[in-house]
Amino acid sequence: MARQHKPSGRDLHPDTLSIKHGEEATPGAPEAGDVVSPIHLATTFGVGEVIDDRDWTEYEPEHNEFFYSRVANPTRHALEKRLAALHDAEFGFAFAAGLSAISAAVMSSVQPGDHVVAFEQVYSGTDMMLRRLFDERLDVDVTFVDATETETVADAMRPETTLVWMETPTNPRIKLCDIEAIADVAHEHGATLGVDNTFMSPYFQRPLELGADVVVDSTTKFINGHTDSTGGAVVTNDEAIADDLWLFQVVNYGCGLPPFDCYLVLRGLKTFPLRMRQHEANATAVAEFLDDHEQVRRVFYPGLESHPQHDLAERQTSGHGGLLSVELDATYDETIRFMEELDVVELAVSLGGVETLVEHPASMTHNTIAPEDRRAIGITDSLLRFSVGVEHIDDIVADLDAALASIE
Repeated sequence: MARQHKPSGRDLHPDTLSIKHGEEATPGAPEAGDVVSPIHLATTFGVGEVIDDRDWTEYEPEHNEFFYSRVANPTRHALEKRLAALHDAEFGFAFAAGLSAISAAVMSSVQPGDHVVAFEQVYSGTDMMLRRLFDERLDVDVTFVDATETETVADAMRPETTLVWMETPTNPRIKLCDIEAIADVAHEHGATLGVDNTFMSPYFQRPLELGADVVVDSTTKFINGHTDSTGGAVVTNDEAIADDLWLFQVVNYGCGLPPFDCYLVLRGLKTFPLRMRQHEANATAVAEFLDDHEQVRRVFYPGLESHPQHDLAERQTSGHGGLLSVELDATYDETIRFMEELDVVELAVSLGGVETLVEHPASMTHNTIAPEDRRAIGITDSLLRFSVGVEHIDDIVADLDAALASIE
């Protein structure tokens, strides 16, 4: 049985859970009254007694929880408790990367001969993994669909479909799917619904409450928020899925998040609610500024009423996050010049840190996709994705305004 992390007692707000939950004195770990969880670097722990009937491939919390750090580590345990609590989940797991978390989540629901339905604009690493590993090597058929319409998901379902994999919003066109409606479709066919929740984070969107069975967040992004730790989280309320996730994490893959990174994410989470509110406030201001600018063709941000799925965003989330994409009224060369003129805004991949970043999908994150295929999914040569940070909004807007003036 996988370890259970759901908080007990009275309900606490996310702002409080982000600061305190999981860092209470940990059973089996040294107790010195630390306000923050220590970084437990030990690779092995004294077990005190011989347990000759224990199955070391199963988690048994009543028997020496910590005996080898790959299997269980006090610092990771503290983080996993907090991650589960933020999603109001029974089980939480911290992985060494967002992609390893996604891989484990997918593996928990498929085997050779199965079929997966996936959103056509999932994260490029997920897309590559589904195509080159699961489809080409592991005999798992994958169908990619435009899941903005629930009917397309329903039409793609087969008797052998065991997993529906969604990401909402998507990267980089910021498309949404109706989690609750797609959960109904998946469950009607006996399939698992997995959701990559990275762009919204559990602060703005909790897919388990909308019917998802397993949810992934890249802790690299908003959850850690300081661009200094790579990791991933998986949460679920399904005990069978949790048992598989635990085996993948500690036995099959051995890819639990290292103690120091767990400490960094625990530290980052202490300011998580504050950061998320400022990310959203700044992103809204940037979206409104760019939406009115003559050098901008279109802004993709769910918080704008012009977004085609604004009503779904209002119903499904408690906020609109810090990510937006913009299509400039510019050529490829002019778009590159715009980015080179930026000062406060940094040109870099990734997202979710305190700093504002811009990236150019056509030449960076999606450059392995053929130009005609990129255009077919709306990734033009002048499309830019912004991860809006928490700097002063006047400085961000002034920087964008000056760079736009260079291409007028």
